[in-house]
Amino acid sequence: MDRTPGRETAAARAADLIADVEAALAEAAASAPEPPPTAYRDTTPVPAIGTALPVVQPGRAPMSQRATDASALMLAAGGGTLMAGTGAGVALWALGGVDPLVLALAVGAPVAVVAALSRLVRRAGQAASQATPVTHHHHYNGPVDARQEHHTTASTTRGFFARTTTRTGR
Repeated sequence: MDRTPGRETAAARAADLIADVEAALAEAAASAPEPPPTAYRDTTPVPAIGTALPVVQPGRAPMSQRATDASALMLAAGGGTLMAGTGAGVALWALGGVDPLVLALAVGAPVAVVAALSRLVRRAGQAASQATPVTHHHHYNGPVDARQEHHTTASTTRGFFARTTTRTGR
């Protein structure tokens, strides 16, 4: 160990300095105010009905759930129509040299076949339902009134603008 007179004094001075710094830090920590909060949560309950007027929020306009569903359906159908129309336009542009009559027949034939088949199936179903008579069997135990009533109601809705025909029979 080196017993140089300056070294002991320097070590003692360093120890005193470290002790003073630690004391100052402890005093500053004890007397320092609490830091301001960075967030605040209001815990008071929100009233169910307030006095403020409603404010329109950004985005879609306020509407019922049914109207919102219909709007989304229309947007989806519009996107689908856009894609189908673009595909048809590209196909027609690529087939620019084709005779228009041949093109109309090629596009219209599948639609006509589907329409004819659906009409045929519908007519066959109607003929089958009309061919088999409806038979009712009633079995009673005990006294029965002489008068019995039987009502049949048939409703048919057809057409784009929904023409409804209702037939009532006894």
